[in-house]
Amino acid sequence: MCGIAGFWNPHGLNEDHARDILTGMTDAIRHRGPDDCGSWIDAASGIALGFRRLSILDLSPAGHQPMESETGRYAIIFNGEIYNFQELRRELLARGHQFRGRSDTEVLLAAVSAWGVEAALQRFNGMFAFALWDREHRTLHLARDRAGEKPLYYGWMGDTLLFGSELKALHAHPAFRGEIDRNALASFFRRGYVPGPYSIYLGIQKLPPGTFLTLRGDRPVAGIAPVAYWSAREVAERGVAEPFGGSAAEATEQLHELLRDAVKIRMESDVPLGAFLSGGIDSATIVALMQSQSPTPIKTFTIGFHDSKDNEANQAAAVARHLGTDHTELYVTPAEALAVIPRLPILYDEPFADTSQIPTFLVSELARQRVTVSLSGDAGDELFAGYRRHRLGSAIWRGIRLLPLPLRRAVAAALSPNGNHPGSLAHTINRLTRGLTGKRSLTERLRQTADILPAQSTEAVYHYMMSYWKHPTEVVRGAREMLLPATDPKQWPNLRGVPEHTMMYLDLVAYLPGDILVKLDRASMGVSLEARVPLLDHRVIEFAWRTPLSFKLRGGVGKWVLRQVLDRYVPRHLVERPKHGFHMPIATWLTGPLRDWAEALLDERRLRDEAVLEPKVIRQKWAAHLSNETRWDYDLWTVLMFQAWNESRAQVEQPAHVA
Repeated sequence: MCGIAGFWNPHGLNEDHARDILTGMTDAIRHRGPDDCGSWIDAASGIALGFRRLSILDLSPAGHQPMESETGRYAIIFNGEIYNFQELRRELLARGHQFRGRSDTEVLLAAVSAWGVEAALQRFNGMFAFALWDREHRTLHLARDRAGEKPLYYGWMGDTLLFGSELKALHAHPAFRGEIDRNALASFFRRGYVPGPYSIYLGIQKLPPGTFLTLRGDRPVAGIAPVAYWSAREVAERGVAEPFGGSAAEATEQLHELLRDAVKIRMESDVPLGAFLSGGIDSATIVALMQSQSPTPIKTFTIGFHDSKDNEANQAAAVARHLGTDHTELYVTPAEALAVIPRLPILYDEPFADTSQIPTFLVSELARQRVTVSLSGDAGDELFAGYRRHRLGSAIWRGIRLLPLPLRRAVAAALSPNGNHPGSLAHTINRLTRGLTGKRSLTERLRQTADILPAQSTEAVYHYMMSYWKHPTEVVRGAREMLLPATDPKQWPNLRGVPEHTMMYLDLVAYLPGDILVKLDRASMGVSLEARVPLLDHRVIEFAWRTPLSFKLRGGVGKWVLRQVLDRYVPRHLVERPKHGFHMPIATWLTGPLRDWAEALLDERRLRDEAVLEPKVIRQKWAAHLSNETRWDYDLWTVLMFQAWNESRAQVEQPAHVA
C-alpha cells in the first residue's frame, strides 16, 4: 500500500524544478508510505512520477518505485496489491520473462508488457490505482480497481495533468486551482460524501472504479473518457438473468470456497498482519477463515464503548475466544472520540460526513500499533442484503405504489412541516404526540412520511433513504444537482423490477465506493495501515449477484447464505443479535460538548460573508435542533464537516514552486 502522485505537461519540463514540485506532492501524502520515496522524470516528454512506499511485499530495494519494466518501455507508480500475482508470475516465467525481485509491481509491469493494458487489467485480482507511462508511444494510462478500493484523482489545470492518491498531493502543484464545485457540494449535502466521478474541486475528477484512461500528448484531450474493463452493471444484469441453479447447500459450499481463497490470497504479506473484528457476521466470517488457514493465532482488533447500548466489544471478544485469536480491544471514552473530530477535515481531504469515520480511524490506529496490514469485513451488507433499507425500503415501495400518486401527494402535503401551522393536521398531530410522549421521534416520522410518499420509483425511495439534505440546492448558493451513474435512469440496469436488487446495485456503484471505501482508505492510510477487503474479490461480487435473493433474504433476515458459511466456524448465538454498528451520539454532542465549536462554524455572519451557503435555512435547523423541537443532526453534520474542511484547506496548501 502506498501513495502516488504525478503530473504531465506534453510541452516538456525543467527537470530540476519538476523534481522540486514532485517532492512537495509526495511529501503531502507521506502518511500513505512512510518507508521509502522515489521519483522518475522524463523531462522531454513532460512526465513526472512520484511515489511514497509502505513496504508490504518484497521489502528489498527490488520493490522500490517508480519502477521500470524489463525492457525499459514502461514506468509505473502503483498503489495497492495484485493478490494473484504469484499465479501470474508463474505464467509469465513460463513465457520466458525474467524477474529481478519478488514484488507484485514487477509482475504488473510484465503482465502489461505481455498482454497489453486492458487484457492485463482483466487478469488482475486486486485493489489498485496506478499511473503507467509508455515511453514508446508517449502515452499515459491511469487505472483503478473494479470496486474502487483505492482512490485516484486526476484533472487538467491549464496545460498540465495532475494525478494522485489524494487531493493533498494535487494541492502541492503550483498549477492547482482549488475552486469549489458548487454542484458537487450540493451532491455532498445530499449524500454525505462527494460522489464520483466528481470531486469537490472544479476540473478534478475521480477515476471511476473498473476503468482506465489513456492519454496521448499528440492528440486532443477533450472528450476522452475512461474505458470500462469491468462493469458492475453487466455483472448485476447477468447475475439476475442467469442465477445460480444449485441448492442452498451448494451455494453455501461455493461461497465458502470462494471466500476461503479470497482470504488466503489477502494474507500474503512480508509484514505483520491482522484483522478488524466487530463481532458481527461479516468480520467474524473473515476472521474465522483467516484463523482456519493460519498456524498461529491471528491478531484481531476491536473498539468498544462504555455505553452498553452501542457496545459490541463483548461479542467480538467472545468470537475471538472461540476462534483462538490474539485479541486486542480498546474502550474509547467520549473525550477520545471527540478528539478525533478536529483531524477529520485534513484526514479525509474532501468534505465527508459519515460519523463512523471516527471509530474507523480509532480502530485503525489501534491495529497499527501491532500490524501493518489488516483485513476488513466491509461489503457483506451491500452484496448480501444486510442493510435494513434492503427490507424496509423495498416494503415501503411495494406499499406506497399501490396508492394513486395524487392521493399520496395530498397526504404528504397535509403532513408536511411546511403545512405545520396552528390548526393544520401536521401541527395538531405533532402537538399531541409530543405532549403524550415527550419525544420528538414521532414528529420526525411524520416528516419522513411526508417526504417519501410522493416517490415514483424504487430508485427514488433509495435516494430518499440515503439522503442527508432532502433538498440540497436550498442550502448551496447557485448549485444544481448533477446526474450521476446512480441517479441517471439511462445508466440503470435491468434487474427485473426487484426492489432489493435495485438497492443493492445502487449500494455497489454509489455508496460503497463513495462512502464505505473512502472511509476505510483514509482512516487506515492516515495511520500508515493497509486495509484489505476479501468480500470485494471480484469473484465474490460476481457470485453474490448470481445468488438468488431467497439465499440472501430469508425470514426477514439478510445475509442468509453468508451466515451459513459462518455457522461452520462460530456458534450462532455468539453473532446472532441486532446490528448496532459504530454509533456516534452526534445529536447529543451538538447540544453539549460540540456546541461552541458548531456555533462558531454556523455563525450567521460568517456564513453570509463566505457566500457559499444559505444562512437562513441552516440557522433555522440549528435553532430547532438546540430547542429539542426535532433532530437535524445529519443535516447539520454535513454543514459542519464542510465548514471545518473549508477552514482547514490552508493547512494542506503548499508554497508555490516556479516551474
